[in-house]
Amino acid sequence: MTDIADYPPNFWIERLDQYVICGSDQAVRQARACGLPEAHIVQTSGMILHPRFYAPPSRDRGEERARMGLRPDLPTGLVLFGGEGSTDMVKIARLLNKPSNELQLILLCGRNEAVRREIEALPHRIPRFVEGFTRDVPRYMALADFFIGKPGPGCISEALAMGLPVIVERNAWTLAHERYNADWIEEQGVGMVTHNFWQIGRTVRELLEPERFRGFRARVSAIRNTAVYEIPDVLEKILGSYFPPQLVGRPPIGVDLGHLDDHLCF
Repeated sequence: MTDIADYPPNFWIERLDQYVICGSDQAVRQARACGLPEAHIVQTSGMILHPRFYAPPSRDRGEERARMGLRPDLPTGLVLFGGEGSTDMVKIARLLNKPSNELQLILLCGRNEAVRREIEALPHRIPRFVEGFTRDVPRYMALADFFIGKPGPGCISEALAMGLPVIVERNAWTLAHERYNADWIEEQGVGMVTHNFWQIGRTVRELLEPERFRGFRARVSAIRNTAVYEIPDVLEKILGSYFPPQLVGRPPIGVDLGHLDDHLCF
């Protein structure tokens, strides 16, 4: 599963002879409730992420911020809404663009050039760095202190892997299968959920209250998501129950894998 939880019925987990690799306690509970046998339910420590999100920073954080026109000492928020960006980024940039907020922003707009141009046209009342589509998300996350974005399982998990408390929005317009992700953030105590990004100024101020922020950071640091390194062994074990050990990992030409479609949900 590449979602923190299922969105029944018939989204991830079904009453089939299937294996489910779950990244959360909630997904495991849902698989059991659906009647899957314990042997077909595997729990990992989180969502699968690119290994780059585990690499140590390659440059000095303060120097890299300064090179981007940011201050080394200010709390830094990273605003990201996936590869396609979102007009919500303009709203967030405008509302936080006040010197009294005492923060700075890294805004990754994805392929949405209209959003990028609109943000770049805003007066420079706080330091900011604006970028379009990039594959250097881990590098920018390493320079940030907290994350603002959509409650997608990938964005949330990437931010937490990089040590960033998160702020997301949850309301009637939130994608149905992502609403539980906002609940999960509150359950784990790793960030804040706002009903509307119009309240982002107050939400950020609350997040950055020193004692509160230390608590968020401590709980984020306690999460150890190594799913990308766990799942190969899980798949090898599952495949080993269908093939002789010498064939696992590299089935020879002519081996029919079609019958596995009913068992494996990648």
